[in-house]
Amino acid sequence: MEVINSLDTIITPSFAGDRCLPEPDIHILTSSGHRVPANSGVLASMSPVLENAIDWSNNYEKVVPILGVPCDAVFAFLGFLYTARCNEVHMEKYGIHLLALSHVYMVPQLKQSSIKDVGQRLTIDNVVDVLQLAKLCDAPDLYLKCVKFVSSHFKAVEKTEGWVFLQENDPHLELQILEFMDETDSRKKRTRRHMKEQSLYLQLSEAMECLEHICKEGCTSVGPYDVDPKAHKGPCKNFSTCQGLQLLIKHFARCKRRLNRSSCSRCKRMWQLLKLHASICDQPDHLCRVPLCRQFKMKMVREKKGDDEMWKLLVRKVKSAKIMSSLSQTKRKRGEEQIVSKYFKV
Repeated sequence: MEVINSLDTIITPSFAGDRCLPEPDIHILTSSGHRVPANSGVLASMSPVLENAIDWSNNYEKVVPILGVPCDAVFAFLGFLYTARCNEVHMEKYGIHLLALSHVYMVPQLKQSSIKDVGQRLTIDNVVDVLQLAKLCDAPDLYLKCVKFVSSHFKAVEKTEGWVFLQENDPHLELQILEFMDETDSRKKRTRRHMKEQSLYLQLSEAMECLEHICKEGCTSVGPYDVDPKAHKGPCKNFSTCQGLQLLIKHFARCKRRLNRSSCSRCKRMWQLLKLHASICDQPDHLCRVPLCRQFKMKMVREKKGDDEMWKLLVRKVKSAKIMSSLSQTKRKRGEEQIVSKYFKV
């Protein structure tokens, strides 16, 4: 058994500063048999667990064991208890051990530092060990980070010895990880589906704006009968949508099958757009210039009880998309104004 005579080999001058270290009155016993002198008051002030251990250590030699980790990790742990700091070298080498010691001996400041550092040093080979330790040490943020890491690199992680050991000794934890991966994959699919739906609603909302714009002001080739198309200045801001809608309107005006709504797919699409407009239009009848708006509104009032639930849902979604688009444009405009006012005098 080797006895270390002084803490000077553990606590470097840059950490201790000009302060004199308190006289040691106990010894810390490590797994390798080293006895490290320490001051009971310093240890007790930093760790309530060590305080209890010191109180129970009534033997003549006053020895408190800190076992289960490498000797150098114990040195680094004692160094932190004396200085409330831990250098990068010790954290890189013994971060996992310091996390375990900080949890067992209830040193929250060291625990937070260890969690942060260990989380930044995750690798394919150590992530399973860190995950198990995070679960034992009640470190939910680190646990979640490890699970996400495993999920992102699963093909490589499942080939490691750590994963094989986990499968053999902790199948419940393995199941939790696999369930998390399955839930994450399902969530991504739901998110993609939701974004696709929102994109469709935004496109329909934009089509409604273009329809009103064409019927009220006119665009490049289609407009109301009392507006001269040649007087129009040029393409509008949503010209890609507007151009497609103008072509659809031209077809609708010429198609002989438009009255039979099921025989022509393009005319059917136009009828649906006109009905959708009427469903979300909040203008008085004498102000709205979109054809058949009043007729569709009257028809919907008569057939209100028989409205299709899917159609009602579509109308609500398009209304919501229209509001969100309007808010987004207002926010963007305000942001641009703030940038201009920041750099230029207006």
